[in-house]
Formats: sequence, structure tokens, C-alpha cells
Amino acid sequence: MADYTYEQLKEMTVEDLRKIADGIQHEAIQGHNTMHKEQLLPALCTALGIQTHHAAAGAEKARIKAALRKVQAKRDAATTARDRAALAATRRQIHVLKHKLRRLAAKIA
Repeated sequence: MADYTYEQLKEMTVEDLRKIADGIQHEAIQGHNTMHKEQLLPALCTALGIQTHHAAAGAEKARIKAALRKVQAKRDAATTARDRAALAATRRQIHVLKHKLRRLAAKIA
């Protein structure tokens, strides 16, 4: 297994990262053929034992944003249905998720 740095891996294409992951048996990179680069890079760094510092935060950001989009869709449905209780609950969830994103951004900076 060749030694890589985070910067070298970051500059590679997703295809190159998948080729590297093919030769590694680690639970962090299971299903690597379907991962996007922002998911594969931190997983590969974990498998190779590379310090990532801010790389893991990028994966967390993507997870939070996906959850935020789902809650916003629920909010839109509650607005259409004029369900005040569901609307209040989804607005609170959106507030919490956006707060997590802001804390994550502050941690990275």
C-alpha cells in the first residue's frame, strides 16, 4: 500500500480514489464504488490512517444538508395542508439543523 497525504488524495479523481480503495479491506470503505468523492475521501483517510482534520467535517456537512432538504420538504407539505402543529415542528427542526451547520462552519474556520 502506497503512502498518501490528504492533499494528494484530495487532488485525485473519484475513479483514482476508488482504485485505491479496491485494494483495501476496511469497514470504513465498504460500498466505495457507490460513494461520491466527499464521502469516499474521509472514509479512505480513515482506512489508511491519514489525519483529515477538516475532511470529516465535509462529510458531516453533506449529511446535515440532506436531512435539511427532507425537513424542508415536510415543511412545505405542512404549509400546503395548513397543519400548524406539523409546521411548527418542522420549523424547529430546520432551526436546529441550520444551527449545526453554523457550528460546523465555525469549527472549520
